[in-house]
Amino acid sequence: MKHVVVGAGPAGVVAAESLRRLQPEANITLVGDENEPPYSRMALPYLLIKQVGESGTYLRKEEQHFSKLAIDLRQERVMKIDRERQELSLEAGGSLSYDKLLIATGSQPTSPPIPGMDLPGIYSCWTLEDGRNIAALAKLGTKILLMGAGFIGCIILEALAKSGANLTVVEMEDRMVPRMMNDTAGSMIKSWCEKQGVIVHTSTEVTGIEKAGDGFTVSFSSEESIAVDLIVSATGVKPNIDLLEGTGVETDYGILVNRNMQTNDPDIFAAGDVAQGRDFSTGEYSVQAIQPTATEHGQLAARNMVGYSGAIHRGSVNMNILDTIGLISSSFGLWMGTDGGEFGELLNRDRYRYMNLQFDDDILVGATSLGLTEHIGILRGLIQTKTRLGAWKDRLIQDPTRVMEAYLASTQAIGFNSAVL
Repeated sequence: MKHVVVGAGPAGVVAAESLRRLQPEANITLVGDENEPPYSRMALPYLLIKQVGESGTYLRKEEQHFSKLAIDLRQERVMKIDRERQELSLEAGGSLSYDKLLIATGSQPTSPPIPGMDLPGIYSCWTLEDGRNIAALAKLGTKILLMGAGFIGCIILEALAKSGANLTVVEMEDRMVPRMMNDTAGSMIKSWCEKQGVIVHTSTEVTGIEKAGDGFTVSFSSEESIAVDLIVSATGVKPNIDLLEGTGVETDYGILVNRNMQTNDPDIFAAGDVAQGRDFSTGEYSVQAIQPTATEHGQLAARNMVGYSGAIHRGSVNMNILDTIGLISSSFGLWMGTDGGEFGELLNRDRYRYMNLQFDDDILVGATSLGLTEHIGILRGLIQTKTRLGAWKDRLIQDPTRVMEAYLASTQAIGFNSAVL
């Protein structure tokens, strides 16, 4: 059996390793299009502040890891898929044949149509090469503009702020992390960042960028302009689905897969940021560009590629955990709530403590927390198990911090004293 995995990120690496465990005699090829060992993009911010070296970003630290597993790791770009011949054409020439193919090509950064966005010296912090370039420039006193305060932007923000740079952040939405946090939590994160010396503009767009000496002049929709030495863009990503164009493999925003991570071609599978997989909370199919989902997809795809029965994707729980200059925030499931659902909320702005729980009947379906870390595992567990809380729902509406009590009472009929916010 010949397995080919295209994409050497977390989904592809986990899939290749899982395939080796499941089929010790199979021929396995892992193809990545960067001239780097497989690495984690989530580790790049730590590279910026020199908390890790380049090897610290690698997904597998041992130099001979893949060769010891008899996984053929190739640094090639796949240009075309021939479904009839079950063959891949490579940019450098030659081809690869497959019996089962996994597309784990991830996503790529997007840039808004702003004059000057194509100027040299504007980076996305998406590749290891981006990380090298930013790390060389982000130093004490460097004036940096970070475009975008979403999940990825705020991860980068943490590193840039710790570098000692003079950091300005601009976000077009009315709050920080708008796809992860509600108005209350998003505004509290903004306040926290400003308290740490970061300048944050929300409800603001960059309207133009011009080269000015060794740096840039940046214009905002507020008619303000600033001079900066470095611009880092984190304005969004999109799945890498171009490889499927003209193949007949069905795509939407991402590659459409069933609950076996299988496309409409029974020999082609997809996993990770490129796959439009099932969402646990809604039952709908969407792209969840987070590393835990990528590794889950990779494992499931591998099991189905070798024909294991029962390897069903039951849906990924929407899960985001973020450290913003020391303030931990998290959101799970339907954190924005459901139509007609009830919610409980507790807020202490002075201490940067916040919790919001969303219910559908007596089931917890979504949660947001800020400055509270002891409840994170329980919140996810209650959502994922769809535990019926009974009378505990009303108690949690009054005091959301009692989630541990609610969990124990609902699953083991045990209760403890209330936590204090």
